[in-house]
Amino acid sequence: MTTPGYATERETTEGKVFTVTGGDWDEVVSGVDYGHDERIVVNMGPQHPSTHGVLRLVLELEGETVTEARLVVGYLHTGIEKNLEFRNWVQGSTFVTRMDYLAPIFNETAYSLAVEKLLGIEDQVTERATTIRVLMMELNRISSHLVWLATTGMELGAISMMLYGFREREYVLEIFEMITGLRMNHAYVRPGGVAQDVPDEAIVKIREFLAMMPKKLKEYEDLLSGQPIWQERTKDVAVLDVTGCVALGITGPVLRSAGLAWDLRKTMPYCGYETYDFEVPTAQTGDVWGRYEVRMAEIRESMKIVEQCLERLRPGPIMVADRKIAWPAQLAIGVDGMGNSLEHVAKIMGQSMESLIHHFKLVTEGFRVPPGQVYVGIEAPRGELGVHAVSDGGTRPYRVHYREPSFINLQSLPAMAEGGLIADVIAGGASLDPVMGGCDR
Repeated sequence: MTTPGYATERETTEGKVFTVTGGDWDEVVSGVDYGHDERIVVNMGPQHPSTHGVLRLVLELEGETVTEARLVVGYLHTGIEKNLEFRNWVQGSTFVTRMDYLAPIFNETAYSLAVEKLLGIEDQVTERATTIRVLMMELNRISSHLVWLATTGMELGAISMMLYGFREREYVLEIFEMITGLRMNHAYVRPGGVAQDVPDEAIVKIREFLAMMPKKLKEYEDLLSGQPIWQERTKDVAVLDVTGCVALGITGPVLRSAGLAWDLRKTMPYCGYETYDFEVPTAQTGDVWGRYEVRMAEIRESMKIVEQCLERLRPGPIMVADRKIAWPAQLAIGVDGMGNSLEHVAKIMGQSMESLIHHFKLVTEGFRVPPGQVYVGIEAPRGELGVHAVSDGGTRPYRVHYREPSFINLQSLPAMAEGGLIADVIAGGASLDPVMGGCDR
């Protein structure tokens, strides 16, 4: 007997075999009589190249018109939130950076701000560490929007845009590698500050990037904005007005393309954003074209913020002074490029037995966080990225839950797609810029 809600099973020579269909596929298909019905139900994904990761869409069509769209998520589930409960508070940064893998710095910063709020040390984070965080976030915003521009261009037929977008994004990844040691999954922003300082050669490369990008952005617009095909595929396509956005909890460029200038950097500032000079770009069309215009303008605004960060980057510590919390920063790397150098180990061991014990306990056990719960929201490239962190007073989180903009924003796709053409499902889905690593964390 089959239990409702569970996969069917059958006995074979290899044991029990389960047939998993996913979502409500059987119910949808059973209602269609292909002999006498104009409707057809098709799968788009989860391996379709135009679904920004392993997203599955179940579409009901009449001809080329979408009458109903269902989203099936979860194919990229990694259990990161649950894993955080089994690691100490600092190790959590290594996990969350892998969620939205196109915006790792934002994942780390939101998490670190939440831990610092629980600890009550927000005011102790140094000015240099905060400036570096803003610098890294805005560079990451640029690189994330470049990937969106590249992949959306590819999906709508502008193959050249895909090549150019990834080419310029590579420049940002090289900067990240100079600063953090890694191109992605950095675990660079940590509770109390950042892992290591920004080297002088990275500053030089950032200035080169800022000098290069205005010309590149003009080239992108020359390639796309006046192109009749690009306009046909984006204008008045996948429209969602401001009322629909607010009703569904949609944030980020999708909301701002509908005319509402809601940006947490302005409306609920953090990391000193209220002291930076920048605008919040908006459009009035609420369509794919408006989202394109907003993201292009946001790249330019992020460049202005990065420039201001470089001017503010004064010498100073990059981690809080409290040695009970400060994760050992400025680690010297061994000659093999891995592990700690012998000189660094000798320095730790040569200080005192107490400092060695403290170092060992901090790294293995971690620090204790007072019991309580907090919510911290920041403006990520896709919208509001929120962290709800709960502590029971131990060295590990009791619970960490992310309000992930990709997950929230995806629920607007049926509202955009139903009644439109199947080709516009691609444009509408791409304009949301979903990253399934964040959606399925």
